Amino acid sequence: MDPRLSFVTLVVRDLARSRAFYVDALGWTPELDVPGEVLMVRVADRVVLSLWQEDSAAGEIGPVARGGGAPPFTLAHNVRQIEDVDRVIGELVEAGATLVHEATTRDWGGRSGYVADPDGFLWEIAYNPGPIGQSVLGEA
Repeated sequence: MDPRLSFVTLVVRDLARSRAFYVDALGWTPELDVPGEVLMVRVADRVVLSLWQEDSAAGEIGPVARGGGAPPFTLAHNVRQIEDVDRVIGELVEAGATLVHEATTRDWGGRSGYVADPDGFLWEIAYNPGPIGQSVLGEA
């Protein structure tokens, strides 16, 4: 198997609420939109973010477990300039995200902070000046 990630699927409690956040407030364009079931948005050339209504998902993957605390993973949105971290976090909070951790200058030389989407999925907004961080940005 080659190293590739094609879809990131988030099982959401209320697809309409997630749509209001990602599509209406953030302006992301759906490629597939089946109300009450699934919403898919291309987030990179070959990567799709899929938001799947919980009861639809459970029919295919089984019971969905939710516990206290943060989910055991994060999604990341890297930015080109250090000052963009605070700006993007502000835009996300204005769109309805919850601030989890204010932007902080990190020991590794970058800056990042965290917000949670309507279902509590964490988005890291980061400026990473290193080669790996710059490589995910593509052309300006």
